[in-house]
Amino acid sequence: YARGTMGYQSIAEKDVYDMLADLKQRFPIDEDRIYLTGLSMGGGGTLWLGLSRPDIWAGLAPVCPAPPDGTEELAPNGLSIPMHFFHGGADPVVAPAGVRDWVKRLEELETKVEYTEYPGVAHNSWENAYKDEAVFKWFSQFRRNRYPERVRFVTSRYKYQSAYWVRIDELTPGVLAQIEAKFTAPNRIAITTSELGAFTLSLTGHPKFNASRPVETVVDGQTISTKSGGAFSFSIREGKWEAAKYETIAHAKRPGAEGPMSEVIAERHIYVYGTADNPSPEKWQARREQADQAANWSVDRGPFLRRVMVFPRVVADREVRPSDLATSNLVLFGTKETNSIIAKFSEQLPLHLNEGAAEYGLVYVFPSDGHYVLVNSGLPWWTMSAAPAANANSPRRRGFRPLFGPPGMLMDLQDYVLFQGSLENIIAEGRFDRNWRVPAAEAEKMKATGVVTATPAAAQAND
Repeated sequence: YARGTMGYQSIAEKDVYDMLADLKQRFPIDEDRIYLTGLSMGGGGTLWLGLSRPDIWAGLAPVCPAPPDGTEELAPNGLSIPMHFFHGGADPVVAPAGVRDWVKRLEELETKVEYTEYPGVAHNSWENAYKDEAVFKWFSQFRRNRYPERVRFVTSRYKYQSAYWVRIDELTPGVLAQIEAKFTAPNRIAITTSELGAFTLSLTGHPKFNASRPVETVVDGQTISTKSGGAFSFSIREGKWEAAKYETIAHAKRPGAEGPMSEVIAERHIYVYGTADNPSPEKWQARREQADQAANWSVDRGPFLRRVMVFPRVVADREVRPSDLATSNLVLFGTKETNSIIAKFSEQLPLHLNEGAAEYGLVYVFPSDGHYVLVNSGLPWWTMSAAPAANANSPRRRGFRPLFGPPGMLMDLQDYVLFQGSLENIIAEGRFDRNWRVPAAEAEKMKATGVVTATPAAAQAND
């Protein structure tokens, strides 16, 4: 389950949807009666999976849930999903107060939510919740509402860009975008938005939509009339909304090419160390060991969490096959001088660490041919120091998952980071902009070190 307690994000999240797709192929599944429940980590996964893609599920039943980071901001997405929380009043692992806060928040957001708390019960509240199949009897009263009159949806990722009959077409990855759309009458829709630049309404099949008649849409107070059809797209142009399809700019962030670094390891990926400079046997071994350490997901994290069941490949650059490039994300160690795969992509990549910058680490994600590459030049991203950061003004990383090792630390990073000595002494970090460029202020910090070279395209973008 969850690859051995790694939560239901990243690879384990993909496992759930792969399994669901397989079940739909094998059995005559009623797609309006798909329900989700889980306990503890699985209860948290129920909330994450249910709220990030709310239009899949007919009902959610989180039991003593421990949700992953980022779940709480998705609470508005529960508007059309019935939920029933179960929890032990004496739970020492997941505090009851946190679950009560979840229930209160959802009630404030007008979600249909129920809560059952078992007095004196510890973390094993699932024994009560699943007794006599009670939770399944609760599920049986609900069917998925494919066409709610009102859709409220928030997201900060193209990966989760749609719900029901609404799709967000342009956003800034990492910034929470919100849209609320409501039928006020047949073929009349009121919409409010925040932090997005384009969206599409797919209305075919909605009981309040008549395809033979025009649609009147009020977007952020601006009335727009559109001709008959089934899908209607809107974009902001010169500060105003208009009925127009969003055209993705070449090389801009988009679904499947938005980062952050954690997306590299969310699917099939390979760790690649460099041998292009014909290293000595000692250097060869050191580089191999570094890549092995990065790929070591299956560390023993104690008697409760135990091990994560992920075992990716580690290869030298000369061992990378054409099929690997076509099917896998790549985690690349070294520089264009030492790793032939980095050299292969060097003109596409936005940043390079100069030779001789041994005390620095440069790490970033970048899309390439339908996949991601993650480049780690210089010090590895998990380099830490017990000593205080040399620069007191530099941000210090908090909340790492030390028992999860390098993969867990990667999941806490954004699109890029440049550090000196250790990850506790960060010089520049953050998200690339919508066009995969380093924002000007962070680019200046990198430039001031004298150890990073931007490619001509990236340098021109930040002039």
